[in-house]
Amino acid sequence: MHSCFWGAKKRSAKLPPSFDPSPAPVTDTAPATGARRRAALVFIFITILIDVLSFGLIIPVLPHLIEQFAGGDTAHAAYWVAAFGFLFAGIQFVTSPIQGALSDRFGRRPVILLSCLGLGLDFVFMALAPSLAWLLVGRIISGITSASFTTANAYVADVTPPDKRAKSYGLLGAAFGVGFIVGPLIGGALGEVDLRLPFWFAAGLALLNFCYGLFVLPESLPPERRSPRFDWSHANPIGSLGLLKRYPQVFGLAAVVFIANLAHYVYPSVFVLFADYQYQWGPREVSYVLAIVGVLNVIVQAGLVGKAVHALGERRALMLGLACGAIGFGIYGFAHVGWMFLVGLPISAIWGLAAPSTQALITRQVGPEVQGRIQGALMSLVSLAGIIGPVVFAGSFGYFIDDRAPVHLPGAPFLIAGILLAVAVGIAWRYARVPATTPAASVVEPG
Repeated sequence: MHSCFWGAKKRSAKLPPSFDPSPAPVTDTAPATGARRRAALVFIFITILIDVLSFGLIIPVLPHLIEQFAGGDTAHAAYWVAAFGFLFAGIQFVTSPIQGALSDRFGRRPVILLSCLGLGLDFVFMALAPSLAWLLVGRIISGITSASFTTANAYVADVTPPDKRAKSYGLLGAAFGVGFIVGPLIGGALGEVDLRLPFWFAAGLALLNFCYGLFVLPESLPPERRSPRFDWSHANPIGSLGLLKRYPQVFGLAAVVFIANLAHYVYPSVFVLFADYQYQWGPREVSYVLAIVGVLNVIVQAGLVGKAVHALGERRALMLGLACGAIGFGIYGFAHVGWMFLVGLPISAIWGLAAPSTQALITRQVGPEVQGRIQGALMSLVSLAGIIGPVVFAGSFGYFIDDRAPVHLPGAPFLIAGILLAVAVGIAWRYARVPATTPAASVVEPG
């Protein structure tokens, strides 16, 4: 999401592609391998890394800043923290498909750059917020401007050959892991100095990223491959989900995306409370475990995804990842001592094969003129999972540790998450198929 943009390369005139859910013929254009494509992919990686790093920076301090505005009342602050999270997910549910549709119509570059610029300015806004209400407004703006992940996924599909996409999406997943390892560590250290300092640091990173992209990031979607109009019917969240139904294979894989992300919300919803209740782990022990999770995630995403997909194919890599995630959650759910929980970490980490494999399979099913809208619809599902997940997992945790519960089972939320992933394995077995032909399989040199 930007003002001064690089134009796409000029090509021979042709009619813009109309929206057609049926597969388009495969073209034989050779994949782009130039330095500009590599530079573009590096920028996309850095964009995701800085976005995640920026959000990681404020994780340790945002609740304390809210508590400060709430007059030091922890219970009141907890209510507002939950409200902030719910509102952020709700905003992304609405805005993700809009950004995807805009990128299909006007290109990926302006949407990504404007997202970087808006995010940087919003962190400045939150750093200066004089009250809780203004901080809430800033969080709303963050929800609107932080949907660059939608367009970044579409960008990768534009410039990467279909058989290489899982590896590229794995690298984006590694950026998430690195960001969530480094961000909270830096944010916590800066927050010890001043609660608002991490916001300033995050703003500087995002604005620096915008300036870097302004000179480096080429457009990946030339005019003749864009949607001929801004399609509002698929830019709203309900319409975007309807778009998924036009592609039966995508619709099934979208269900896997939703279920997997719903299961993943067990971590932010109950892990800290569960670890304290079950193992008496304090903030230091929790931070160590989260760091281990982040390191394992980076190893899987950056080192194993490409090899696993090459050896197994996207379908089997997806199912293996989901199955390992389900087994890992089962171990967590029944782990009555801390070392048993740690045994599940490397098994659960293999779950990281699933997301990039799913993304690669989905991008094979549709042409470039709808990639943005499809990715926007998927991000809406992720946001919807963020709305539902905390209620399911926090609620089940509270219920099963209550004296009135039929059985005392603190690990119940993890068992529920494991069951969800087991269901996802069945859906993936039905829908995770590589198409015989890939719509518009040519890869364009960004320019």
